[in-house]
Amino acid sequence: MQMDTDFWRGRRVLLTGHTGFKGAWLSFLLKNLGAELTGLSLAPNTTPSLFAALKLDQEMRSHIGDIRDAALVRQVVQACQPEVVLHLAAQALVRPSYREPLATFATNIMGSAHVLEALRGQDSARVAVMVTTDKVYRNLEQPDPYPETAELGGHDPYSASKAASELLIASYRDSFLAEQGLTVAVARAGNVIGGGDWSEDRLLPDAIRAWESGQTLQVRRPQSVRPWQHVLEPLAAYLSLAQAGYQNAHLAQAWNFGPDGAATVREVVDLARQEFGRGDVDFAVNVDGVHEAGLLSLDASKAREQLSIEPRWDLSVAVSRSVRWYADFLAGTSAHELCQRDIDAYF
Repeated sequence: MQMDTDFWRGRRVLLTGHTGFKGAWLSFLLKNLGAELTGLSLAPNTTPSLFAALKLDQEMRSHIGDIRDAALVRQVVQACQPEVVLHLAAQALVRPSYREPLATFATNIMGSAHVLEALRGQDSARVAVMVTTDKVYRNLEQPDPYPETAELGGHDPYSASKAASELLIASYRDSFLAEQGLTVAVARAGNVIGGGDWSEDRLLPDAIRAWESGQTLQVRRPQSVRPWQHVLEPLAAYLSLAQAGYQNAHLAQAWNFGPDGAATVREVVDLARQEFGRGDVDFAVNVDGVHEAGLLSLDASKAREQLSIEPRWDLSVAVSRSVRWYADFLAGTSAHELCQRDIDAYF
């Protein structure tokens, strides 16, 4: 699908998690489309942050707060009267979920409940896209990609919290929200890369930090397989789903958004190093530490067949554009110019 600027221009949109990596990109994209945008999120937790670099607090109504605060969520929803809700706010990293499991469950489960509860009885809202993850599936370490009908599960607290949130979302949709005319869809996206991510324990940010400072990148699990995609792929899919779901209640389902195929961590690192032009890497032989899935890929054929959504950039383009974003940012190019460059190229 193509972005319908007439649909988004002046549309009241609530975006949770707007200060995060994906949230900042999506905020910038929605402002490009002319949406009337309100955000609710914690303050950025990285330095630098894409949200700050893009000066998005000057471009939208930005509420800094915690979605675990039910009263605050309701207050923001009532104030902005959203027509479209895009729920991205989450504790979104596997390894930190082992360190803080209760915070992860509270944010990802009860935070989602607070958003949905605030929408109950909110007549302005027509569609909500609830973003979970590709890791909601019970991982069998199988080569076959997981379709939307595969069994949900979760070994680590992050995956389990997201799988549990999907049961919650389905319950709210079936018990309350469908009858008030609110289309509640779930989006499960693969591993996302792109410029402007400075989170810890993410492959490309770790690589850029190491190589820029002349250090060796330590790679824990080089043979792990993931469905890597550029950040604009799932964001365009979320907007396409919201656009279609605004008029079609039958799209209140779960949707996979991912690339054609998957790739190992080693393949991504090799492509990144080639684009960056230098960098030492230490690929671990013996894997230590907490459990992380080794093999994961998504079957996104339903989105392709029913929504006409399919990836535009393959892995080499996604990695190349991501690394080039960082290199040019470090050389002094503004985040605004770099994000606009990628958006123009993608669309």
